[in-house]
Amino acid sequence: MGATPWGAFLYRDYRFLWATMVSATIVVWLRILSTAQWLYDETGSAALVGAIGVVQLLVQIPALLWGGALADRIDRKRLMTLANGTTCLAMLGLGLLASAGLLTPIAVYIGIALTAASQMLANPARSAMVPIVIPKQDLMLAASTDTASQNASAIVGPLLFAGIAVAWGVTEAFYAAAAIAAFSALSPLFIRAHGIAEGHDEDAPTSAVQQSWEGLRYVSRHPILPGLFLLDAGITTASFYREILPVLALGLFAGGASATGLLGAANSTGAIIGSFIALLFVGYKAKGMLVLYASLAYAVILFGFGTASSLWMGMLMIGLLGAADAVTVAVRQTTVMLTTPDHMRGRAFALMILAAQTANNVGTIWVGFWAGAIGAGNTMVLAGAVSVAATLAIGYFWKPIRAFRAD
Repeated sequence: MGATPWGAFLYRDYRFLWATMVSATIVVWLRILSTAQWLYDETGSAALVGAIGVVQLLVQIPALLWGGALADRIDRKRLMTLANGTTCLAMLGLGLLASAGLLTPIAVYIGIALTAASQMLANPARSAMVPIVIPKQDLMLAASTDTASQNASAIVGPLLFAGIAVAWGVTEAFYAAAAIAAFSALSPLFIRAHGIAEGHDEDAPTSAVQQSWEGLRYVSRHPILPGLFLLDAGITTASFYREILPVLALGLFAGGASATGLLGAANSTGAIIGSFIALLFVGYKAKGMLVLYASLAYAVILFGFGTASSLWMGMLMIGLLGAADAVTVAVRQTTVMLTTPDHMRGRAFALMILAAQTANNVGTIWVGFWAGAIGAGNTMVLAGAVSVAATLAIGYFWKPIRAFRAD
């Protein structure tokens, strides 16, 4: 099958899996923005809005590890349906309480906890299903399509929220999220492929803790995955900019909210373009070298972003950062799919997501600290130097990555 932007959609089951992912991603954005907006409108407290991050942090890590274990034990289609169905009921509950004038911050936090946990439960199962519905030779095609679609959903979701909130109100955004979540709960039921992991051992450890530990041991002994995860964690920790774009917009370009919005839009657009660029490398066998090349390109572009003299140049640089990152994401996902047996795939994806999210959180703290200490521009230059060093070190010392070929 040719590496065309629509190639993955020629597979019937993938179309339903894709619809599940896109609708669930839009729901995540509707949930994030609607709950934050309601809290701020009702309380006027930025601290209470910030507490959303604390709630998410407390539930997402255990839910993600449990989700990875469940994805290797039970029917993945049923797990997605149950998880997305929970999101639907939680958002519907928030809407009904808001309509009745009974919604409180505590109820909102409970809704956030339920939806954040259900999202983490569904993600490993959905990722582990991709190699079942897509032939091996087209896995990178599917990974690139997923990456582009997730970034497009990150644009559609906020726009949809803005339209609903302005036209009707935040309460209606709760109902919209519930309706779309109902779709994401039903769509996995139309997938014909089996949802039980092949090679599943009935005598395997039954507790989630034991299974997660087994998955951690597997990944730690894998010849390629620890290096890939470590490379991503090192670069992301040094350079994670998405959560503090307002700080970078002000520090680099003396811009306010409009500059922040333009940089964010440029980054998402670049990521979508980068996902299509990744399609050009579907037939490229040396996938390990490809992720090193893309990581090195990302590192070099960080120097350009840190030294950009105008907002338009900054938008170009951050767009290129999004494009390079999209290529590395597609290759990492493809590598997990190709090198992990089906009965371990859910846990491997869970650990990949966990490593990325942990790096995002640490990176936000790191970049925020250095931006205040040495300035936004110097922080991005420092990030470029760290990222170059990390890429060269992993490439030199982790020979299996250099040698990895997807035949």
